Amino acid sequence: MCLASGGGVLSLVAAVIAFLGSVFAVLFLKYGYIVIPMITQRTKVILMTDTGYEIPPSQDVIVKKVGNLYYSSAFLGIRIYESATEKTMEQNIAYNEDFERSISNIKYVAKVAYMLYAEDIGEERKKIETKKAEAQLRLSREREKTEPDVLKIDKYEREVSMWDEQLNKLTRGMRPMGVLAYAMTTASGVSKEAAIAAVRSQARELKVTLSNSLNVQVDQLAADQMLKCFEWEKAMPPTPRELESALV
Repeated sequence: MCLASGGGVLSLVAAVIAFLGSVFAVLFLKYGYIVIPMITQRTKVILMTDTGYEIPPSQDVIVKKVGNLYYSSAFLGIRIYESATEKTMEQNIAYNEDFERSISNIKYVAKVAYMLYAEDIGEERKKIETKKAEAQLRLSREREKTEPDVLKIDKYEREVSMWDEQLNKLTRGMRPMGVLAYAMTTASGVSKEAAIAAVRSQARELKVTLSNSLNVQVDQLAADQMLKCFEWEKAMPPTPRELESALV
């Protein structure tokens, strides 16, 4: 339109349309897990898969009817900032005991999945240094606030320490291991609404349990992030490059 109009108002309209299109493209590519649920909730769009699974407008759970019952599943993303190799034997024993003690209080079935892969050292150092700088910037900004959040400061400090440790491992010649972890829980109900309400309650409880017992950051996944974990239940990316590409 810009080229055909030869200037004037039509060119301005075309430029605005192109700009808005670029903005929406970036939003869907980078923040689809936030934007898509907002759209589907307002338009009440329900997604159906070819295997009979249904995704409600909120896109935070997956539902399927089996017989007279509805089953609903939710996924939680787990960000790990500490490694067992960085702890002493006594710390690892205490860590495992705390985890088992916390998990023993859960009355329903839950699954924690770890996907491990050896990373390429070539570009890994640059990535780690960039992420460390970003974490230090977030930590600095939080500390400069008039009322800093103590929990956020603790999280950012652990994140900076994690990147420091990974840089030290690279310096010592140790090949870094990538870890991608997520948890899944399922609930049933006589109606779709009952199953969804039950699994959301379980997801909140599991989020608190894992956060406290593993000392990790846990977030409930939605939209494309949740669908990736759902697909990984059937087949995971076969190579580290494909796994990293799936996370972009």
